[in-house]
Parts: sequence; structure tokens; C-alpha cells
Amino acid sequence: MLGIAQGKFEVTIAGVFGTETMSALILKWYDAGQEKTQTIYEQQPTKNPGTVRIGRDPLRCDIVLSHPTVSGLHVEIFFNPQQQRFLIRNLREQNPPVVDGKRLKRGEKPLNQGSVILLGQAHIQVAGVSTIEATVLAPPPENLERPVQIPVAAQPAYKPAYGLECPRCHRVSPIEHLELGCKWCGTSLAAAASVLVTPNQ
Repeated sequence: MLGIAQGKFEVTIAGVFGTETMSALILKWYDAGQEKTQTIYEQQPTKNPGTVRIGRDPLRCDIVLSHPTVSGLHVEIFFNPQQQRFLIRNLREQNPPVVDGKRLKRGEKPLNQGSVILLGQAHIQVAGVSTIEATVLAPPPENLERPVQIPVAAQPAYKPAYGLECPRCHRVSPIEHLELGCKWCGTSLAAAASVLVTPNQ
């Protein structure tokens, strides 16, 4: 039986002037004998903005399943701000998904904690639906005084630093986040490329 403990998540989305809430959906499935988990946030960079697409085609899908009964582009999951919930939409009429025991040939269906999605013979479970607190960062106030001119010779020497480029959203995280995962999209950084971070990154 698939399951996940519910907890409170904290995500930094942009200083320090307050908090907002953001919804998250946690999916669990097995692919090629390995358990996989993916968290979907209501706002995150994806291949098709505003939706997370699932299927076999890695060029068009954000979550790729290898089972041959899954269509290249099978379904998409998105957050509906009016309903304040995640919905699933079928993208393949000839191979419709089964959501909570019912075929979804057309339209959309809400997803809840415990919902079961069948894409062909691939089984995905909604392990959690959460509202998370996101810290909203504000840019520093602009200095209204005249900027101080620093002579070129007095500037501190650049010390090279390295970061980890997320294989999914391609944002760079500090090396210390290796075990925590990408702070923007939650993807594991185990396969992330090590990149040189310049002072303005």
C-alpha cells in the first residue's frame, strides 16, 4: 500500500515581508521496479506552463513513465485557483485514464488524497494534498543616496564557487542542497550537474 505522512512544508518563492500559501500534490508510483515520488506545486516551471504533463515521451512530459501501456502524452495535472484544488485532464481519447475507478474520456476530474490514477497498467496514487506556507521575499529597498564609488583595486577578489544545476528546472542550488533536493521544484539533485557560480548568479 502506498502512503506518505502528511506534514507542513515550507517553500521560499521569491527579504522577508510576509507569507502566502501554496498548494502541493504528492504523487507516488512504481516505475521499472523502483518507487518514485514527485511533488507538484501550483506554480512551478514545466514544459507546458500551468500544467504538469505525464506520459512516456520525455520531450513533452514532466513526469515520464516507462510502461509500454502509457501513451506518449497521456494526462496533465493542473491547479485550478477558483476551485482551490488540483485537477487531472485526459490528453489521449484512445487510451483514457481511469481515475478513482472511472474512465475519464473527456473533461477534468478533481484529485484528492488517496485518489488512484491508472494510465494503461501504470498505477499512480495521490499520496498527499497540502497547503504549504511560502515565504515571500521582497527586493531590498533602493538606496536613494548617491551610490558609493569603489575603486577597481579595492574590490574583493572573486572566489570561485560551485552549485548544482537542477536536471528539471535548470536553476542552480548551493552544494549544501544535494541531499535536500531542488528548492524550487523539489527534484532530487543526485543527478545534478556541478556548475561554476559567477558572482551575479
